[in-house]
Amino acid sequence: MTYHPKSDFMAIMMQRGYLADCTDYQGLDEALSKGCVPAYIGFDATAKSLHVGSLIQIMMLRWLQKTGHQPITLMGGGTTKVGDPSFRADERPLLTEEQIDDNISGIKQVFAKYLDYDRAENPALMLNNAEWLDGLNYLEFLRDIGRHFSVNRMLAFESVKSRLDREQSLSFLEFNYMILQAYDFLELNRRYGCLLQMGGSDQWGNIVNGIDLTRRVLDHEIYGLTSPLLTTSDGKKMGKSQDGAVWLNAEMRSPYEFWQFWRNTTDADVGRFLKLYTEIEVEECDRLGALAGSEINEAKIVLANAVTTLCHGAEAAAAAEATAREVFEKGGVGDDLPTLELSAEDVGDGISIVQLIVRSGLAKSGKEAKRLIAENGARMDDAPLTDAGLVLDAGALATPIKLSAGKKRHALIKLA
Repeated sequence: MTYHPKSDFMAIMMQRGYLADCTDYQGLDEALSKGCVPAYIGFDATAKSLHVGSLIQIMMLRWLQKTGHQPITLMGGGTTKVGDPSFRADERPLLTEEQIDDNISGIKQVFAKYLDYDRAENPALMLNNAEWLDGLNYLEFLRDIGRHFSVNRMLAFESVKSRLDREQSLSFLEFNYMILQAYDFLELNRRYGCLLQMGGSDQWGNIVNGIDLTRRVLDHEIYGLTSPLLTTSDGKKMGKSQDGAVWLNAEMRSPYEFWQFWRNTTDADVGRFLKLYTEIEVEECDRLGALAGSEINEAKIVLANAVTTLCHGAEAAAAAEATAREVFEKGGVGDDLPTLELSAEDVGDGISIVQLIVRSGLAKSGKEAKRLIAENGARMDDAPLTDAGLVLDAGALATPIKLSAGKKRHALIKLA
């Protein structure tokens, strides 16, 4: 599609690769050109932190605020009690209210780094849909809201259809989720003048539902915009690494490991990731992404530093880079490496190398650790580990040791 936007926000969305689809490009662009547009993205509180898979949406909200509009971070304190069925093979586990509140407080820490909630003009808003969902009267809701939804149409949405086509059950509880999300948009428009909902392309059906409902009930013109569901060039889902989700909260994924995730980006993804996850000028992103050979590694360091600075601060990014250079270029032991501290009781008469590999997070199980050793993928202080039966006593751990899995993953083991 060839469309030349008037507004800064739409221009950035298109130039940097954030835009998958929009319900009305021209209408939204004109609204953005006329004044401050409040826009929201919803985040369900299913864990204590968001992971890298949510970072595109967070960056979209950041660009929205930087271009003079009002970002709304909507926490799903209400909808998390139901669980989004979109493109899932099974029902999400139900969480208690205490777990949901705990998760929300963890997630809020991330948003404060990307958005300004205290500025005088266009401050970001942090809202919770429990505010209007918890007090709903079921019969009134069915009569006033439920009557606007066609089950035939809901069954046709790809997120639902794909589940039913595979003959996987979809509970009535989950089926209600899309009605609740649509109602969120209606309430945000009514209470805060919100004109735009954004989300990943898997949310298209839910977004369209909200627009349709708001038009029917309030007769207001509102818009939807989606970002592509991102996979890496080798087909993997963004946000996952060898050892699980890449969380945005430092206590769940250390800044060094976060930095390392970006440093390990495949060559083909560097230019695209620079545009999506940093604020570096588009021309410079293209130049860095086009580098080849050893030069592309310096571009990856630029990427890792820029993303880590946004999420964890410039000091954490600098410390991570220093540690990486110490570990990789000089073969040393960096201060910032993920560290496993053991007590004398932990070690006892001796602790196996397999246990240490698992406990340091370099392998998920003893079986995986043994395979790593058998395939010459494990090293201790940069020397190959060949004996899966090796046991270390407190004397051997008197000075810290460095364990490595492959060339890029390391951990420090030391006695407390």
